[in-house]
Amino acid sequence: MRLKSYNYLFLLINLSVIPMALAQRAAAPTYPLRPVRLIVPFAPGGGNDTLTRSVAAHLSTNLGQSFVVDNRSGAGGVVGGEIVAKATPDGHTLLMGGSSLAVNASLIKNMPHDAIKDFSPVGLVGATTYMLAVHPVVSVKTVSELIALAKARPNQLNYSSGGIGSPLHLAAELFRSMTSVQLTHLPYKGGVPAVAAVIAGEAQMIFGSITTTLPAVKGNRVRAVAVTGAKRSALMPELPTVAESGVPGYESTNWYGVLAPARTPASIIDLLNSELKKILSAPEFRERMTTGQGIEPMLSTPVEFATYLKGEVEKWARVIKQAGIRPD
Repeated sequence: MRLKSYNYLFLLINLSVIPMALAQRAAAPTYPLRPVRLIVPFAPGGGNDTLTRSVAAHLSTNLGQSFVVDNRSGAGGVVGGEIVAKATPDGHTLLMGGSSLAVNASLIKNMPHDAIKDFSPVGLVGATTYMLAVHPVVSVKTVSELIALAKARPNQLNYSSGGIGSPLHLAAELFRSMTSVQLTHLPYKGGVPAVAAVIAGEAQMIFGSITTTLPAVKGNRVRAVAVTGAKRSALMPELPTVAESGVPGYESTNWYGVLAPARTPASIIDLLNSELKKILSAPEFRERMTTGQGIEPMLSTPVEFATYLKGEVEKWARVIKQAGIRPD
């Protein structure tokens, strides 16, 4: 009798454990089921690509599946964005988007996808700032002095950029619209030639990439005046921001963030966001970003990123409309 009782008890325990095990298995994470494509909408070797490969390596380790970086350049980021916008919303195709996503919404006619409606923001990753710099013969050392000089000499100060509609062009146009100064635009084919134009004296000022412009500053070939981010750059902490130098609210950066196709399940979005926060919170990773790449880490929730993206789309739409900018 006692043996039968033990057998009966053992059977009851097994019967109670089986449903629990099945429930746990059903609740177990099922993402990612296969390798994930992380689309970079630009050619290999740039800041977006370098950052994405670092993030992808950590995601692969943490989630136990390969996150494969896939460079799909073309049309200023439109080609790569379109691939993700049309992908199955299951989290296995993601985009490392950037400022171009917000700018293209107004800059490019007949955009094939909507920056707000066609993506589910996962989280911001980081941003690079620009540097306002002048040729050494320009007798200004502060933003206020530059504004005063520009107002005294309307359209006599030339600024160089990486081309019509480029981030450097838009940063300058935002500055112009917020300060009511009149400047003359000299577009070049890329950021490096734009910096070279200031060094040569062809242009008197530039809103240049900080990593591209910094060597010229250190070589005393151009003078740094301010940075364009919301806070000072770790690469030049002594340099004030444009906002704190007399133009409150001014901010122009090249930001990066992970996005999924619209209607991707919230559980996947939240999981990816949590993993991004782990990666960005690691001191060694943050150090490599700031000192190695000039990228300031940005932590955000999906909702915060969605709000930020909407604000960026609206801001650059106003700038592009006011300046009458049309792409080449």
